[in-house]
Amino acid sequence: MTQPGHISPSDGHLRLVGDWTLAHFSRLRNEVEQQTKNHPALDLSQLDALDTAGAALLAKLIGAERLAAIDDWAPELPAERRALLRTVADAMAQSAPPQPRPAQPVKDFLAETGRRVETLWHQQRQLLGFMGLALATLAAGIWRPRRWRLTSLVAQIHQTGLNALPIVALLTFLVGAVMAFLGATVLRDFGATIYTVNLVAFAFLREFGVLLAAILVAGRTASAFTAQLGAMKAHEELDAIRVQGLDPMELLVLPRVLATMVTMPILTFVGMVCGLIGGALVCLLALDISLTQFLAILQRDIPLKHFLIGLSKAPLFAFVVALIGCQEGFKVSGSAQSVGEHTTSSVVQSIFMVILLDAAAALFFMEMGW
Repeated sequence: MTQPGHISPSDGHLRLVGDWTLAHFSRLRNEVEQQTKNHPALDLSQLDALDTAGAALLAKLIGAERLAAIDDWAPELPAERRALLRTVADAMAQSAPPQPRPAQPVKDFLAETGRRVETLWHQQRQLLGFMGLALATLAAGIWRPRRWRLTSLVAQIHQTGLNALPIVALLTFLVGAVMAFLGATVLRDFGATIYTVNLVAFAFLREFGVLLAAILVAGRTASAFTAQLGAMKAHEELDAIRVQGLDPMELLVLPRVLATMVTMPILTFVGMVCGLIGGALVCLLALDISLTQFLAILQRDIPLKHFLIGLSKAPLFAFVVALIGCQEGFKVSGSAQSVGEHTTSSVVQSIFMVILLDAAAALFFMEMGW
């Protein structure tokens, strides 16, 4: 059974593991480019298959001159493998250095834009595939209660929900107060400060309550999921889970996704209430609108459908944010730098998808007349 090649740092040297062949070239090249130059030693004892593509990456990793002296520092390698490495090192040492390409700003800009669009397209395709896999695993396990991970689910609800309540409440309270201040400042010129109540209520019940909660969950929970799963992959714990016949999707991903879907509506409700409290406090202190009058306006002018519309978006945002966090964790290649890169990527993707879905939902509800 073949094993994809990778680099495993260990005790001041780099250990090359698995197959260093053309089939894994893209993945290996990314790992080689992340390594610093002039490593003190290489351990080739766990190197399985090797072809010309893998030898070229080795030359890029340690330099052609050092690779040409493979007989001196790795005599334990088979003779044919050392001959291949020497041949590749000699060929790369004799090749002329690449000539710098003349700068072409417009063409380079278009090429970079195309690469970014292609990367975004591949990310969305991978997310759809991961989403389908999670739904299939959920559909297969929902009829078998013995396979439900209730302990893990409760632990994730505690981490993603209960621990996030204070920051969600504080942020939405402050945003509600700021919105009431700004609304009162503008509406005072028209003698309509009483409509500050309507402004704060509409904004938090339909949009800001769920949007601020989702952004905080994206920054806090999605990054935590990526770091946790990425660290497990870097320490080969995911491989150990698969070897034991367990499914990481069922064991690790579904409890996190379901826990986020449970806690997100609760956080959204807390965000709505705290935003309204912030607005009510400003109305009381700056506009002489009493709490009784504030509540009376809410009851008279704000239909219940705005609260339900805002709350209905919470499970969808939670599902997407949790899946992105878990998917990026599975993409980690094994180094601490890769964990950091994918953690950042999960936060950026999650916030982008939340804003995109919220804009699409706003257009949909507007067209439906809701």
